[in-house]
Amino acid sequence: MTVYLPIAELSVNIFIILGMGAAVGFLSGMFGVGGGFLITPLLIFYNIPPVVAVATGANQVVASSMSGALSHFRRGTLDVKLGTVLLLGGLVGATVGIWIFALLRSVGQLDLVISLLYVVLLGTVGTLMLLESIRAMRRSASNQPVSLRRPGQHNWVHRLPLKMRFKKSKIYLSVIPVIGLGFCIGILTSVMGVGGGFIMVPAMIYLLRIPTNVVVGTSLFQIIFVTAYTTVVQATTNYSVDIVLAFILMVAGVIGAQYGVRVGQKLRGEQLRALLALLVLAVGARLAVDLVVTPDDVYSVISEGVYR
Repeated sequence: MTVYLPIAELSVNIFIILGMGAAVGFLSGMFGVGGGFLITPLLIFYNIPPVVAVATGANQVVASSMSGALSHFRRGTLDVKLGTVLLLGGLVGATVGIWIFALLRSVGQLDLVISLLYVVLLGTVGTLMLLESIRAMRRSASNQPVSLRRPGQHNWVHRLPLKMRFKKSKIYLSVIPVIGLGFCIGILTSVMGVGGGFIMVPAMIYLLRIPTNVVVGTSLFQIIFVTAYTTVVQATTNYSVDIVLAFILMVAGVIGAQYGVRVGQKLRGEQLRALLALLVLAVGARLAVDLVVTPDDVYSVISEGVYR
């Protein structure tokens, strides 16, 4: 059964798209990530134009982040003040990212840059996650204590000016690195279609020393508004959000996430991180292969259509 995607201007098998959405939703529930860094490459593999894959993939991130943020808000593990400061930087970064997105598209280098960014980002993050999880599993096997620096310990970030007190997180921190982190995630959201949680969460824990219990909820709070803002602006300026594709992915993703949560609860943290790292590296390797392998059709003609 096929369905026509009006913005992507092609027909796709609806069951394959449903399978993609359900799989990414399952992984999102299992690993606690938004899934934007997975769904965008998968859509590109299925020959969805990168410009559409990036803009449309963010919709699934909005849906999953909204559900997670509400849950954390009810539990009292969401720092709204900290999330708002992150959001300020994120909105500015998203605006800059959309400008970069449009510029790369106008010079015809958008597809190449997106693929290169994904290869570098997924390769780096996946390698670091895999090494950390292997060390954690070795410590667990030998019954060695895990030596982590406490959130209250300071580094160079805590010596910066313009400090603000965040009562929910129980920290006194400069707003400069917080806004900077939000700014970088905003750019990634616009250019790559990711929520950025898989980068923001480690940065908040290990760089800013924010208590782990409020990190996930606060990250999701920022991601909701930045990805929603990016989606709206992409739809109105670049006309690259395919509502039919977005709806199918969101429905399948919500269903898949419910089962992913159940499976994730049965595995230990280091095992989950190792599996996610292998998955991230596999996606990055697949994109890297596509960049170096000679295509079947060396020359092709693409109709611009609605992309003018």
